[in-house]
Amino acid sequence: MIDELLRFFVLLFVVVEPITLVPVFAGLTGGAGERYRRKMALKAVAVSGIVLVLFALGGAWFIDMMGISVDAFRIAGGAMLFLIALEMVFARESGTKTTSEEKTEVQQRDDISVFPLAFPFIAGPGALATVLLTFGTLHPDPLLTLGLLGVIAAVLAITLALLLLTPFVNRVMGVTGAHVVSRLAGVVLAALAVQFMIDGLKGTFLFSFSS
Repeated sequence: MIDELLRFFVLLFVVVEPITLVPVFAGLTGGAGERYRRKMALKAVAVSGIVLVLFALGGAWFIDMMGISVDAFRIAGGAMLFLIALEMVFARESGTKTTSEEKTEVQQRDDISVFPLAFPFIAGPGALATVLLTFGTLHPDPLLTLGLLGVIAAVLAITLALLLLTPFVNRVMGVTGAHVVSRLAGVVLAALAVQFMIDGLKGTFLFSFSS
């Protein structure tokens, strides 16, 4: 169980990218006061937590309702996570998280907590897919479920701490440091994404042969 919790922590932490979120948060709240930054950070993490927990608890039901096999979701989720990993490694900006129209809308909004902080930056497509892949394949084990929910809380707590310490983290790491961390995390995410796809393909072929 400890291995499962550690694996989920690493995967979710890498997908959420709380360290590389710091310069983004600094840019979105540039010129604002400390009270505003604190309010946006707290609200964004709270909304993200609600969304992730809902996906965690309702993931298996959702997959079953849509008629999607777990192996198919592993392959699709792994492919999407791999694309995100490529962007992290090569530092490419794309529409995986936000489109140009969404960025324009952000510049006209006073409240940035729900969009784009909570979604798509914190509880984005990659994080939601990770949660669904993990919780959707669980056997009935209340202890493991509580542990995984605790991992979600831990990642969000780290994210909140980094957002609240944005000025300090920016001074220590700088843009270059954030990019280095992002690229290293991207390599780890790419390997985990490929493993998801391998497991999905393996499960699909085994099911085909057995039937």
